[in-house]
Amino acid sequence: MSGLLLVSFLFLLAGVIAVPIASHLGLGSVLGYLIAGIALSPVLSALHIDVVSIQHIAEFGVVMMLFLVGLELEPKALWQMKHKLLGLGGLQVGLTAAAVTGIAMLLGQPWSIAVGIGLVLCLSSTAIVLQTLNEKGLMKSDGGQASFSVLLFQDIAVIPMLALIPLLAMPELMDTVSGIDHGSAQGASDGHGDEGHGDSGHGDNGHGDNGPGFIETLPGWQRAMLTIVAIAAVVAGGQYLTRPLFRFIALAHLREIFTAAALLFVIGIALLMTVVGLSPALGTFLAGVVLATSEYRHELESDIEPFKGLLLGLFFMTVGATINFALLWDNLFQIVGMTLGLILLKAAILYVLAVVFRVGGANRFLFSLGLAQAGEFGFVLLSFTVANSVIPSSVSERLLLVVALSMLLTPLLFIFYDKFIVPKFVSDEKEADEIDETGAVIIAGHGRFGGVVNRLLRSYGYKTVVVDLDSVQLETLRKFGLKLFFGDATRPDLLHAAGIDSAEMLVIAMDEEHQITELARYVTTNYPHIHIVARAVNRNHVYRLFGAGAKDIIRDTFDSATRAGRSALEGLGVHPHEAQRKVDDFVEFDKYALRSVAEVYDPDVPWEENQAYIDRVNEMMTLQDELLKGNTSAFGGKQKRGWIPPAGDVANKL
Repeated sequence: MSGLLLVSFLFLLAGVIAVPIASHLGLGSVLGYLIAGIALSPVLSALHIDVVSIQHIAEFGVVMMLFLVGLELEPKALWQMKHKLLGLGGLQVGLTAAAVTGIAMLLGQPWSIAVGIGLVLCLSSTAIVLQTLNEKGLMKSDGGQASFSVLLFQDIAVIPMLALIPLLAMPELMDTVSGIDHGSAQGASDGHGDEGHGDSGHGDNGHGDNGPGFIETLPGWQRAMLTIVAIAAVVAGGQYLTRPLFRFIALAHLREIFTAAALLFVIGIALLMTVVGLSPALGTFLAGVVLATSEYRHELESDIEPFKGLLLGLFFMTVGATINFALLWDNLFQIVGMTLGLILLKAAILYVLAVVFRVGGANRFLFSLGLAQAGEFGFVLLSFTVANSVIPSSVSERLLLVVALSMLLTPLLFIFYDKFIVPKFVSDEKEADEIDETGAVIIAGHGRFGGVVNRLLRSYGYKTVVVDLDSVQLETLRKFGLKLFFGDATRPDLLHAAGIDSAEMLVIAMDEEHQITELARYVTTNYPHIHIVARAVNRNHVYRLFGAGAKDIIRDTFDSATRAGRSALEGLGVHPHEAQRKVDDFVEFDKYALRSVAEVYDPDVPWEENQAYIDRVNEMMTLQDELLKGNTSAFGGKQKRGWIPPAGDVANKL
């Protein structure tokens, strides 16, 4: 017991210290876990701890990750992005795997090993790239969206890769793996041949010491039928059984029971897949896709996420702890050369694809450099290829160093993009205009939202200063006599030049949610005299803007939606005056409800975990129904009919 507690304490301590530091330095959590494992390596070796056995347990975090990936992949959303997903993503994986395979064969590797190497190195780091894009506010850019499509395809492609890799097994490697002396597995740098590979949950069923599994004793057609039945059971169970099951569990009103049920669901599917000789990741991924439209999706995500995060963190730490630094120093130039060669090869393929799919400007380099590294799934596939006798451990150890080094270099690639690529394209495209006017109102953003506000204010005689980053649109509008300025309204120096010190109002009409919120927070803090009218992209954004200090908040689709509702009422036979009165009541109550719910909204807590938020929303919805239906004295006097309703079915619906 004391040994288990010591190992747990060491890994938790290393992760708690290293990950926040790495995140603060912009390296990301994955690299933080790798660094933590590297720092732990001498201690674990001194204590003779079998890191590889711990790694096999931690690999279940990958199974959970693929379940969560499946939950995000609603079939309708996948269909809408099919062109980028299959085009960009499919070509990137296919071309990169083919290129790496060809180079490996030219260097003397057998075709099966070369294919395994190509599959390992064609993937990129989802964790590092998405985190960096979100931190830099680049997720909505063309380069960010293209990167997301490729990363999503790569995550999905891992499933068939796990199914394909066992087919590449080499008999001579099987003998080598099964014949490795177990004592040699105690070294942290050479732990790929221990008996744990037969029990790691990958469904190889032939590499352990327990003899052939039940599935292997069946004839081929029976194995195929059993596999089909297992997959059908996962799909049918996810579609028809989970809803009544979770409803029953919800009767207990205990969060821990729901968490236990979510873990039971994932572990049970993984076990079923292992029994029939399939990858457990395949089953959990399919289950996730089936449940993507379920009302329990968010609850499942919030319950599984902490376990997935901890197990993946543990997995990456074990990878760092098993890095063979003696091998690195003995082959420093070879491994560094392989790493740089891989980055250049992937960047070149990505650049060509960016040209073909018309990703232009700086976004082309963001896409090419951002995805040029190997990814965290490379660690998983390397472990899997060794366990399934596809890649020898001597080659795997070198590839593990290449994957880790390429990920460590990723922050430098983004720094290179920020320092050298972005300034070049910004200066080539257009410098920010010199603002030589001031006005009572500054409008940040002149699209379909800000343009209407600007015309209305100017028609009333107010002088406005409009700043926008869309140079093409500004040039078009200037042809109609409007004086607009090109620039980034979130820059403090540009706000000062626009006259923020003497202005009375700032209208934030930009498109990007994060920029709107940060600009509102900055102006509220530094220019409290400014009246802010902020555009909100959705209801939750309203709450965040309240937290940022903005008080006059307009949802960009709310007014048009209420007008559509009024037209719908009139189309059903409601008198126009009555319909408008109903809409006015609805709008007034919605303003009250927004302010009330904003008091309990916490941006750091998912809404489904914020019980105070849920209770307040339910309270507002009940109160709204009572008020608008005239069941209380507050609105009862307004609900008297002044007309005769139409006869027939329409009247019955009112």
